[in-house]
Amino acid sequence: MGAVVGVNPKELAARGREIYERLQQELDPTCRGKIVAIEVESGEYFLGDSVAEAARKARAKHPEKHFYFVRVGFPFVHLRR
Repeated sequence: MGAVVGVNPKELAARGREIYERLQQELDPTCRGKIVAIEVESGEYFLGDSVAEAARKARAKHPEKHFYFVRVGFPFVHLRR
C-alpha cells in the first residue's frame, strides 16, 4: 500500500498528534476507549466506537480530506499480539 498522492504521512501524523494532545484532557474523562478521527487542517474531530464509525462521520463532513485516528486514552488504535 503506497502513500496517498499529495499527502505527507509523517506531516499528517505529526499534526494529528499535536491536535490530539490539546484535545486529550477534554476527551479522556468521558470518551476513554473511543476512536477519534481528526481532520488536521481544521482541527475538527469525530468520535466513534470503531475506526469505521469515526471515519464515516468524518467523511460525511469532509469527503475529500485525510484523517488521523487514535483511541482516546491509549497510544494506539489497535493492539496486535
